[in-house]
Amino acid sequence: MKKNYLGQWPKRKTKEKAFEFGGFNFARESLTLLDNIDRAITSFLNDDVLKNSKDLNKFIKGIEIVKKDLISIFKKNNIEVIECINKKFDPNFHQAMLEVEDNTKESGIVIQEIQKGYMMSNRLLRPSLVGVSKKREEKGQKIKTDAKNEEKK
Repeated sequence: MKKNYLGQWPKRKTKEKAFEFGGFNFARESLTLLDNIDRAITSFLNDDVLKNSKDLNKFIKGIEIVKKDLISIFKKNNIEVIECINKKFDPNFHQAMLEVEDNTKESGIVIQEIQKGYMMSNRLLRPSLVGVSKKREEKGQKIKTDAKNEEKK
């Protein structure tokens, strides 16, 4: 082990933190592999020419084996998917991309996942990109709100 520029021996915690940070960045960058595998599978399944191919299922199975192996590696390294559907929106784990009018759900509930989010141990690797429910505004309600705003002016 080398001494640092001050002539001191490096501290073990500092070395561990640096190793953890490097692993964190590598893990975050690796998430795009999983995203691209999912996009490829969806693309192949939606391609009209490939749909009629007798070998498509074999090809998809091969890709899914690679995906399962990658997920297994992630799990061994404490990288887990953030479960977000039907959960209350939490800005610590979710990034809202759109609001969807839905009177069947309470406002602020995640009803659509655009991109999966991941945690590594207790650290956020990437937030889930989500669509969040909001109550449909009735026309009469909007008119009343507009009239109140006019009165205040």
